[in-house]
Amino acid sequence: MLGTAKPSKSMMSLNSEQGLNCQAISLSSQSSLQSFSPCHFQCISTLRGHSSYVSGLAVDGNSLYVASSDGHIKLWPLDMGTPAMQEEEQCGSDVAITDSPIKCLMATSDGLVSSHQDGKIRVWQAGRRNGESSHLALHSVLPTTADCLRTFLFPKNYVDVRRHRSRTWVHHVDAVTALAMSPDGAHMYSVSWDRSLKVWRLPSLRCVESIAPAHGDAINAVVVSSDGCVFTGSADRTVKTWRRHPGQKNLTLVATMERHRSAVNALAVGVDGLVLYSGSCDRSVVVWEGTAAGGMEVKCTLGGHTEAVLCLAAAGDVVCSGSADRTARVWRRGEEGVYSCLAVLDGHGAAVKSLALVLVGGDQGCSCNEKSRCTGCCALVCSGSLDCDVKIWRVT
Repeated sequence: MLGTAKPSKSMMSLNSEQGLNCQAISLSSQSSLQSFSPCHFQCISTLRGHSSYVSGLAVDGNSLYVASSDGHIKLWPLDMGTPAMQEEEQCGSDVAITDSPIKCLMATSDGLVSSHQDGKIRVWQAGRRNGESSHLALHSVLPTTADCLRTFLFPKNYVDVRRHRSRTWVHHVDAVTALAMSPDGAHMYSVSWDRSLKVWRLPSLRCVESIAPAHGDAINAVVVSSDGCVFTGSADRTVKTWRRHPGQKNLTLVATMERHRSAVNALAVGVDGLVLYSGSCDRSVVVWEGTAAGGMEVKCTLGGHTEAVLCLAAAGDVVCSGSADRTARVWRRGEEGVYSCLAVLDGHGAAVKSLALVLVGGDQGCSCNEKSRCTGCCALVCSGSLDCDVKIWRVT
């Protein structure tokens, strides 16, 4: 089911649609690991029927939620126990419809959270089952009415967002591009093109902190490590590290990491939350690992994409990168932190904008040369594209 890649669209057309500022960057001076340790991979299903390009994916058990730029959320069954998904049996259903394009989806323990172009965050809970589809009920829109009432009376709560225009600090005033959850589930983090990082207390959904500006340009990504460290990636080409020190209520900027030569579009954490990956318009994925002093340093750079890296997903020792070159690459971290490229997933007709990765465990059915060591390459990779399709890949 693999298709032949078509000639790529110009980055100018992608920039106008996605708000990216990507330029061709030479990476000749960067250390790129492109060694191949190929596994068997196959496109086992293509999920069609989305009326607009796919902007977000979230896996919840055996369900795959797909968000589109037209504000629709579809639910597809994701049977990870079978070697192949029969495409003709797949039936996606609309479980939520909003009036604003969706930028990001995040599955939670009791539902789903979506971020939107209109600067709002919507919290969803599973509704009553209708046949085999579980519709989502809108639980709350952030900032909540209570937050707005709490802040609008006092002038000190207002910040200037444009000339002659101000809003209270609990509001995002531009697209909310990414969401992340703290390991203990006590806080949710959101970032926006308005350059702010906001902290929401759970389960009250109250905005308790806003750092603005957190970067010098639009913020495109946020992730949280296993020890609670918050990382943000921005169009200003930097990745920043934030931490809440013991006894402190607010986040503190710990470090500003500069390695990329263009906008940082995506972040992911893997290896039990200890390794950070950053993807950029410079076509690279940089691997960051912690130091004995508590900081982060570059371990290597993963190269191979011919256009901007737009999305990342990581689980265990496996990391996937999706690109404007219409491909997704699957990498595995081996002994001593050496990475090998397991597969280049080529089949979309446009840029790969979103990814979800699920490890299905063990070496069952694995065709790798070193089965005894292959504990992380048996996986399902879900890739969503500007061609409006989602492809499900099995890598074994």
